[in-house]
Amino acid sequence: MFLEENNAIRKELFQSIEGLSEKQFNTTPSNGSWSPKQIFEHLVRMETVIATNIARELKNPKSTKSMKKPIFITTSRLLKVEAPGYTTPTEDYKSKEEMKKALHESRLFLLDVYESSPKEAFREKSFKHPIFGKVPLIQWFPFVGLHEKRHLKQLLKIIKMI
Repeated sequence: MFLEENNAIRKELFQSIEGLSEKQFNTTPSNGSWSPKQIFEHLVRMETVIATNIARELKNPKSTKSMKKPIFITTSRLLKVEAPGYTTPTEDYKSKEEMKKALHESRLFLLDVYESSPKEAFREKSFKHPIFGKVPLIQWFPFVGLHEKRHLKQLLKIIKMI
């Protein structure tokens, strides 16, 4: 099930920032990449949007079934993807604890959507991904972990730079 994998990736994310000061956590590298805080903020926004979209599509009688997509390629940093505007992080200063709490809350929201919904509906409905097109709702849950794994790679690279 997706939950164990997603939790393992989340644990790695949290561990990766343990040695950072609050200032380092909020420092943007000179190459224009996101700060560690901005990566966390992007992940919060993305998970929240995904959970919201799944909940919306579950209620949408016109939501259509879709073929499974190769979401595993999400972890490849070779495939460059521009973050949708609604998931772009801010320049606001935030503490590590604040961002960990926000990630925890977005995960609780996603899990609530999963646990409170009929599982068969996840295979019968879908919503659009900017690269993959229509993705079955059931694939969005592991996608969250794969997306975090992608950004964990980015985060580890950025930590070395700051």
